[in-house]
Amino acid sequence: MKSAIRIIGAIFGILFCFSCNTQQGKNQETQIQKKEQVTAKDILGNPDYLAISYGGYRERSRDIQPTIAQLKEDLKILAALGIRIVRTYNTKLAHAGNVLNAIRALKNEDSDFEMYVMLGAWIDCENARTPNPNHEGEDVETNTGEVERAIRMANEFPDIVKIIAVGNEAMVKWATSYYVQPWVILKWVNHLQELKEKGQLPKDLWITSSDNFASWGGGGPEYHVEDLTKLFNAVDFVSIHTYPMHDTHYNPDFWKMNGEEVGLSKFVKIDSVMARSKRYAMSQYQSVIDYMRGLGVEKPVHIGETGWATASNSHYGPDGSGATDEYKAAIFYKLLREWTDAAGITCFYFEAFDEIWKDAQNPGGSENHFGLFKIDGKAKYALWELVDQGVFEGLSRDGNPIEKTYNGNKEALLEVVLTPEVK
Repeated sequence: MKSAIRIIGAIFGILFCFSCNTQQGKNQETQIQKKEQVTAKDILGNPDYLAISYGGYRERSRDIQPTIAQLKEDLKILAALGIRIVRTYNTKLAHAGNVLNAIRALKNEDSDFEMYVMLGAWIDCENARTPNPNHEGEDVETNTGEVERAIRMANEFPDIVKIIAVGNEAMVKWATSYYVQPWVILKWVNHLQELKEKGQLPKDLWITSSDNFASWGGGGPEYHVEDLTKLFNAVDFVSIHTYPMHDTHYNPDFWKMNGEEVGLSKFVKIDSVMARSKRYAMSQYQSVIDYMRGLGVEKPVHIGETGWATASNSHYGPDGSGATDEYKAAIFYKLLREWTDAAGITCFYFEAFDEIWKDAQNPGGSENHFGLFKIDGKAKYALWELVDQGVFEGLSRDGNPIEKTYNGNKEALLEVVLTPEVK
């Protein structure tokens, strides 16, 4: 009798284990399906899905592409930072496709890994980057290739690509070597929307254009054209750029000390001007909202780019506005994340890592120094607290562990902080 009881007990034990394993498998399958069903609507404006602009380039030329292994390293670092959406800029180079393959590999290795992509398709005018750019036309061959590759990638990686951005600062008129008229962006946005309607792109894929706030109607009347109104109606959301750091030189009224501030200590002055920098970004964001609503349009508006360089040997450094150093950049990063998270605005902060190809002939140029991390993986001051918390423990970039800049010596960092000035 005891033997029979033991046999029955064993059978129940086996069935119980089988049931548990089956349920566990179903739970894992449900979790994977849930991630695949996440849409742009779910992640944009959601503070649980922080966003960042990402280029993995380490060298002075983009001819040297980062490897899949290097991209995986970077993506693990960004995931530890809480990033769940990365933004790319073009499809012609291998980088965008390699980022997608790297994310897929990480997902295959770890079912809990979650990362999505806002995929950029670069748009140029006719004769872009020549002495005679034609801003009334477009480079049809180049633009067609960019968009067609974006379509292919979106269909190949529907669980990762959640957004396609047509153009990057492609309409703003200070992009004198390549800008296009809004009808060009509208043409390609409409094309992608039509493919969604035909079932030739995922129906939940969101389409936008990522451009300076001015060219989204927040600037002068030269931007307020009928095709821009049509573009507002065509996109799924609006992606704007705002750069108070640049305007410490180009439009510096907000950067000037008022009478009450002149006698204050340097760091009190810095707190004051950085608070104004945040309000300046908020005003540019609101200018687009106001213009859009004046047209009778309601679309979500998110920030496709904003950032603050940590070094400059020109307009923003010691001989200019005194804007660039790790201390001010950290304040701006914190203020922007606090505002956008609380307001339900996705902010693709610019950018993840320094990229020295951007101003290869001028290592001290500000464009090379917008990263939260330096090229060797050192975490700038904005992230020192996370380093202390062990967030990046066990992670590295090109064999370098994630450590603090200035060897973590805050006094050394503060010694090089610049006083805000307008010259």
